[in-house]
Amino acid sequence: MPRVNRTIVLSLLVISSSVFLLFQLYYYRKYVGKAGPHILSRTGHLTSSDVQWTVKKFLALAQRFRLPMFLADTAALGLLSQDALRQRDRQVREPHCSFLCTDRPITSFAVYANLWKYDPGFLLAAEQKGFELLQLRGEDPRLASLDTLSGEEIPLHFLLRLNGHVIQVVFLYERSGNYLWHGALRLRAHADRSFAPFKMLDYGRHAGVYDRPQLVLTVLDGLDVQVPHNISRFLSEQRHARFLECRYRDAHNFLQLFPDDSSAAAVDFRRKAKSLLHVAARTLALLDIPFWLSSGTCLGWFRQCGIISYSRDVDVGIFIRDFRWDIVAAFRNAGLSLKHKFGKVEDSLELSFVSDDVKLDIFFFYEDGDIVWNGGTQAKSGKKFKYVFPRFSLCWAELLELKVRVPCETLDYVTANYGASWSVPVKSWDWKSSPSNVQENGAWPPAEWAGLIQVY
Repeated sequence: MPRVNRTIVLSLLVISSSVFLLFQLYYYRKYVGKAGPHILSRTGHLTSSDVQWTVKKFLALAQRFRLPMFLADTAALGLLSQDALRQRDRQVREPHCSFLCTDRPITSFAVYANLWKYDPGFLLAAEQKGFELLQLRGEDPRLASLDTLSGEEIPLHFLLRLNGHVIQVVFLYERSGNYLWHGALRLRAHADRSFAPFKMLDYGRHAGVYDRPQLVLTVLDGLDVQVPHNISRFLSEQRHARFLECRYRDAHNFLQLFPDDSSAAAVDFRRKAKSLLHVAARTLALLDIPFWLSSGTCLGWFRQCGIISYSRDVDVGIFIRDFRWDIVAAFRNAGLSLKHKFGKVEDSLELSFVSDDVKLDIFFFYEDGDIVWNGGTQAKSGKKFKYVFPRFSLCWAELLELKVRVPCETLDYVTANYGASWSVPVKSWDWKSSPSNVQENGAWPPAEWAGLIQVY
């Protein structure tokens, strides 16, 4: 080929290559470089390598600023169970990112807030790395009390977005009941509501609480990540983590109208009741039996963030499906004495224990369609009573520096038991007639009293 022809061909190739490179640069700036979803694949979604790169970039930042952090993403942690691993091995599509790439546009991490001094340089460095930021703050409930109704604001959630993938950082704060708490995610009026798919976030729909998990360092998809040692337990906690804060403002107003009894006897009862509730919680935890505050103890938490001093007992509820035959022996081993046992597992079971002259009443609840009920028995007559409640779910709360469950629908629960005037103290109370939800329920056959009505 003559030299001139080769020169023309080479020139055309150079021009064509330059035009193609300019087109690629234009395309990147116009589409790929835009904030929002990263258009890299034919489906319009981020590829797993892009997600992995985003997570890697975030983890490098977290390590640089020494964030005491662990993987809290429910989808990713779900893939770490042995059953899921075997299933994943059979269906891996992109083996280079098998765990952190979950087909969700979010990856969640949790930070031990008490172990990290907030450093604004972290957010500045994240922005310099290309992350867009949304910082959610809220009042610190640890500073709230009956005397102080609002606290300082603290970081609750960070959302970091890069090329359409969102990293959620949820802050876990240690509370006085020796548990970890995170706040609800609430957007301010001016916040960008398109910043993230908020309904898909693992954390923030409600406040939540957790026991402190033991962590292990592992390698996931080539990245060093801390994860809970007992993943199944952590995921179970996450599903049932919803937390209800005490209603300090309402309790403050209540106590302005009805000051708490400060007599020596009342103070002594509250001390004993606190001790008894802690013993009950430890004992039932060893048996793996969930319980909740019921009757007057629930009313005390809801109405005044404390114990009703004139109630003279501690009340808890347990679903009959969670009954264990060794429960009496467990409480005896914990130092309590059995005071009475009424009913049977199939109907109206009730146990009462005594410690230091304070009674612990355990009411067992039976599910029946759209209601639940617990039974009561009058020892001298054998008469049976039924206390009916609307169905409810369980949430966590704190009472007397203890993490306890309460009905999530607390107002409905309390109103069913105490009527619309539950906010007015009633010191003269007849358990057979005063409750709004009590019903007569027949009587035990006298021939069965020996086994069904046991008083010690």
